[in-house]
Amino acid sequence: MKQMALGVRLRTAAVFAGFAAGQNAELLASLRGDSREPLWLWGNHGCGKTHLLQAACAAAGESAAYFPLERTLGLPPAALAGFERCRVLCIDDVDAVAGDLAWERALFRLFNEAAEYQSRVIFAAALPPRQIAWQLEDWQSRAAACIVYQVRELDEPGRALALRLRAAQRGLDLPLETMDYLLKRMPRDLGSLFDLLDELDEASLVAQRRLTIPFIRDALEKRAKIKP
Repeated sequence: MKQMALGVRLRTAAVFAGFAAGQNAELLASLRGDSREPLWLWGNHGCGKTHLLQAACAAAGESAAYFPLERTLGLPPAALAGFERCRVLCIDDVDAVAGDLAWERALFRLFNEAAEYQSRVIFAAALPPRQIAWQLEDWQSRAAACIVYQVRELDEPGRALALRLRAAQRGLDLPLETMDYLLKRMPRDLGSLFDLLDELDEASLVAQRRLTIPFIRDALEKRAKIKP
């Protein structure tokens, strides 16, 4: 896997098997397919866009790269050079550079060169391409030419399935009552929920205790007290 020099790492849990599809079955099938068509994923924070991008990279192996624009704005736009040769290139938070002509020109060049190399580019943003305030018309037209999918948030059964999948990836025995407790009291976005599950798993290993409701309640109280 081609890694970013600035230390961005892919999550080991970010694989297609760990994604609860819900209403996103068509999107998931497209990502797992062999088409070279550029894709544009959009949706609210925590809906799973980053998970899907990183899963696409994991599936493509050494010939893939993940480039999160929101975390790389300290780099010059020229940092994108060379990535067009990747078999799969996933660019996250692409709307973070909207209005920056230098970055938009770099994206325009990347899009065209990736097409020449028959590389697949997958973008993710908070909005569909036509609703973003781009400055460069050429790039705006390229972005709008992508196949666009909204990543739809999971309903309660979907969030429960996602939590079970995450727990299984970590080898966790998550009792049904414990899962219900977490789902009713924790943030709705999956990113925060997964981060919390990871924290609780580590705390249970240190304490040599199972993830019961009393243990989680105590852990959350301690967590709240040490937060600044």
